[in-house]
Amino acid sequence: MATLITVAPTGAETTKDACPTLPTTLSELLETARRCEAAGAAMIHVHVRDHEHRPTLDLGRLRATVAALRAETNLIVQLSTGGAVTDSFEDRLRVLDAEPDSCSLTMGTVNFGDEVFANPWPFVVELYELTQELHIVPEFELFDLGHVAALHRLLDTYGLPYGGRVHCDLVMGVPGGMPGTTATLVAAVQALPGAVTSWSATGIGRTTLPVAMAALSCGGHLRVGMEDTLTLSRGRPVRHNVELVERAARLAELAQRPVMSPDDGRELLNIKPR
Repeated sequence: MATLITVAPTGAETTKDACPTLPTTLSELLETARRCEAAGAAMIHVHVRDHEHRPTLDLGRLRATVAALRAETNLIVQLSTGGAVTDSFEDRLRVLDAEPDSCSLTMGTVNFGDEVFANPWPFVVELYELTQELHIVPEFELFDLGHVAALHRLLDTYGLPYGGRVHCDLVMGVPGGMPGTTATLVAAVQALPGAVTSWSATGIGRTTLPVAMAALSCGGHLRVGMEDTLTLSRGRPVRHNVELVERAARLAELAQRPVMSPDDGRELLNIKPR
């Protein structure tokens, strides 16, 4: 089985001042996307910044970013509907008007460091039904085992997502969420709904490597990027997202699960042709 690598290059938390190599402009994002695709990424998870490098859900910028990524790469374009913890529910729903191939859909509220990432059940349902209506494939973000239970509830009540495939991502190591350990990953995978057709795992910070290796050994896929970690090893900062993608590709090769192409990723997720 091949490995789907998703790159999350920017996020909404790290500032440009704190990390000047973070790709926050459209030109930086496109350069990052091209290099990461060449290194083995099949999907890009996108957060957009404004002209002052601050997180934004401006619809014009989102549409321009989606269009540019499609023109410059063959990557599956996944937009974040989480945005920053301060973004309104209305703005987060409006992200789908940019017509991405996929979007993140977080299955519950979670303490996010010192902040609260709010995802109340009515919002989760509204966002999910909107993905079904607009033919956008959701990636269910699971920060805790309670989110796994919520995914059971959502699928049982509202049916399968557009395309009929269920892809989720275990986000591990966030302060306030589930720890990035092998034992936790195995417990989460065993609790997933039977309808799940594929899953990936994200290890935040120093949990990046143990989570990646555990995911590969359990049949999962990988998400890496500077949204999730800024160090390649102790005392060695990440200089470019491509370093994280290249390392993930090497791990996948060692596991005898080589990387899949963006087209294979579209088939895996049953992405709508655009």
